[in-house]
Amino acid sequence: QVQFVESGGGWVQPGGSLRLSCVASGGNLKLFTMAWYRQTPGGQRDMVARLQSLNRDSSIDYADSVKGRFTISRDNAKNTVYLQMDSLRPEDTATYFCNRELYANRGDHWGQGTQVTVSS
Repeated sequence: QVQFVESGGGWVQPGGSLRLSCVASGGNLKLFTMAWYRQTPGGQRDMVARLQSLNRDSSIDYADSVKGRFTISRDNAKNTVYLQMDSLRPEDTATYFCNRELYANRGDHWGQGTQVTVSS
């Protein structure tokens, strides 16, 4: 059973940075297309960054709202996916989740997420 555990969230002032981590157990992340998603209370869960699997050249996509500010990456040795978030804005406030895109589309394997709050 594959499980994902997110961490690294917290409170930060506008313009600040955070790095989120997603550790996987029970699966090899480099073989998965992984993505970071975020959700606000009462809102839908939207993808913000996607990292294709190794056999798809690890290509990367970002939502327009985070392009140029967020960076997704993967450490194969640690079986971990990261989301570096810079120049944070209040509208980035949300609970952030990671998941294999395949599982996300099916609606399962969601973890607890990590809360990010951007405010002054």
